[in-house]
Amino acid sequence: MLSLSALRHRWPAFAATFLALSLGVALITAALLVQLSARPRVPERLAGAPLYVRAGEAPWSPETVRELTARIAAVPGVTGVVADRPFHAQLLRDGRPVGRAERGERQGNAWSAAALAPFPLRTGRPPTEPTDVVLGSSLGVPAGATVTVLTAAGPARRTVTGTVDGTGLYVADAEAARLASGVRLLGIHAPPESAVAVGAAVGEAGEVLAGERRTALEEPGRTAVREIGAQVLSATVTLAAFSSVFVTASTFAFSAGLRRREFGLLRAVGATPRQLRRAVLGEALAVAAVAGAVGAAVGTALAPVFGRLLVGAGFEPPGFTTVIAVWPPLAAWAAGLPVAAAGAWSAARRAGTAAPLEALREAADDRRPMGRGRRIVGGLFALLGGGLVVALVGAEGQSLVTTSLLAAMALLTAATVLAPAVVPPVVRLATWPFGRGGRGGGATGMLVREGALGAVGRTASTAAPVIVTVGFAVLILGQSATMAEAYRSRGTAAVEHRTVVRPDGTPGLSDAVLDALPADRTTASTTAGVRLDGAAGWVTAVSPVAFRPTVLAGSLAAFGTPGTAVAAGPTTPDGVPARVGDTVAVTFADGRTVPQRVVAVVEPLDTPGLVLPRATLRAHDPDALTELAYVDGLIPEAVRPVLAGLGATAVPGADYRSDASARDDELVRVFVLILIAVSVGYTGLAIVNTLVLSVSGRRRDFAVLRLSGATAGQVRRVVAAESALVAATGAALGLAVALGALLGVRSGLAADLGRPVRLLLPPLPIVTVLAACVGLAVVAAVCAARPSPHRRD
Repeated sequence: MLSLSALRHRWPAFAATFLALSLGVALITAALLVQLSARPRVPERLAGAPLYVRAGEAPWSPETVRELTARIAAVPGVTGVVADRPFHAQLLRDGRPVGRAERGERQGNAWSAAALAPFPLRTGRPPTEPTDVVLGSSLGVPAGATVTVLTAAGPARRTVTGTVDGTGLYVADAEAARLASGVRLLGIHAPPESAVAVGAAVGEAGEVLAGERRTALEEPGRTAVREIGAQVLSATVTLAAFSSVFVTASTFAFSAGLRRREFGLLRAVGATPRQLRRAVLGEALAVAAVAGAVGAAVGTALAPVFGRLLVGAGFEPPGFTTVIAVWPPLAAWAAGLPVAAAGAWSAARRAGTAAPLEALREAADDRRPMGRGRRIVGGLFALLGGGLVVALVGAEGQSLVTTSLLAAMALLTAATVLAPAVVPPVVRLATWPFGRGGRGGGATGMLVREGALGAVGRTASTAAPVIVTVGFAVLILGQSATMAEAYRSRGTAAVEHRTVVRPDGTPGLSDAVLDALPADRTTASTTAGVRLDGAAGWVTAVSPVAFRPTVLAGSLAAFGTPGTAVAAGPTTPDGVPARVGDTVAVTFADGRTVPQRVVAVVEPLDTPGLVLPRATLRAHDPDALTELAYVDGLIPEAVRPVLAGLGATAVPGADYRSDASARDDELVRVFVLILIAVSVGYTGLAIVNTLVLSVSGRRRDFAVLRLSGATAGQVRRVVAAESALVAATGAALGLAVALGALLGVRSGLAADLGRPVRLLLPPLPIVTVLAACVGLAVVAAVCAARPSPHRRD
């Protein structure tokens, strides 16, 4: 009864809590639905076969492929076995590559692999000649047309003999065998129950995938995008939950302070502390139940829109769709109840401690010392935040981001819990000129100072949401700017050449690009994953003509002949000394193992490991692409003409940024906007709500000022100045907390990169957030105080 009565008579005080919980539940609902839908999926081009056999650590050799095909075909129920041979292929239209340029997502396929989708022939005939190609209907090219197709070898003219549904390019099987690296996957047309028999036929040569296990065939690029999306969703949900708890706690704690006389009166008429605690918690749960239901409905309705936004921003792969289920909204609604209870717990505990006479006799001046329990809790959060800041030194990558966010949460929680002890000294220092009999700022300055210092609880509660708003905003902005600059400078520092040739709409450079560049001025290396003496490793393929490193042992005279290799660095990646004359067994992408003899040991390269002649790699991996090429002595304008129609462009070395870096920066920018919108939006609610409650509860103070001769404008100026002072104090404390966490981020980056890192704070966004907080506080306070200056009683 007490809870329902309070909600009926004080519903404006719970408006911010209702809105915050509704938004929190809506965000959690939408995020859960999107995350539930973001599961690994079987690629469209492989969705038609019920069984697959995947190679283990090493690819199969051609002989092994033929043997496995025969053994699997002999299994009862098997009607077909198809070797999957994907390769890099892109249609060129007006000299520009068409389609996705992600590494690892190949558009070229053998014609027999069209049955794995299945993609039946819609028009024309299958490809039979090396110059034939069948295109997906989405490319919009009819049968009979002549097109240019770009492969790892370069562009070539092809005749379109037919079209199929979906996407991709399909060539004759013999041509695919020439263009593809090798076979790692066999598609099997057979009933799912044949999986056991197929596994027995395959033995240790491969792994059988059936049913949901086929999702393991998802392209690595799409998996990476999903993982990034999961990080965005988890960070958004974490911030939403933290902000919901904070807004609820802020609202109920301040409301409990304003209602101490009410609680004292209830105690005087017989209410027990337990009843008061239950009343406050009941209010929170009642608000949460209704707000959660509204938020769950809104989140369910907006989940598809949220999913499309994530696809557009690059946080979910193309083709992603949101699946609506029942349990995520219910789970989000249920999560809103403990969130509200956690936020109102402190206020409920404070309400239960109210004594009848103490509450009824309490003066307006609020200078009560902070309780021991609050000091202990604040100290523990401060210690936790400090420990996490220290832990940033050893963190890297995503761990650095997560740890810094947790450190900021802990430190900001400590700052808000300890605000009654921290805010007054800051206010006293900031208003020192106003404390000398009013000579520093007149009567307005004196009133502002004494009003802020005379009600410590009110001042601390008003400053708390500003602390969180500024702290989160500065942390996110500073962290993203510092990390982007650190990693970008690391990449550009390695580019010392005048011109960089990079892919333009393709996942890598073809052989035609390297052939078009001057051999004596070009440095290019092609990296490929291989097996070195049975262990996973990498090799770097170079042109022996342009390979001129510092030789530590041996000679480069024989490098380039078949079976020769160079060791980059005096030791192998495993720490074993590299010696001239050593023989390394290299298993290439075609599954063949060929020994390579080390003829020289050279200084360490950017990619340590074994260096091979490019011709050796090409003989076993015709689909390998080169990431970059460096050209000395020529400006980009002189190089670009020879690259026309090859899917490459030339840029100045000093300004080079890879496509991956540009995409990463764009993803970071969107990520930052999402986090700032969530954090600032939530805590902005707390700022407005706290100030409205604060000013609305001071009508008697304003009436006394009017009776003392103050004009309505003077009262509004006092309210505006005091609100600006408190907001600026909170902003200064939030900035200090964020700087502490950012210093830990800088130390972690410096330790990770092995060089000094400059701490960057984007001035314009940070000043905008600071001005928005102060402006929001002033506007909210003045609007709430507007009716009161006209009251004379």
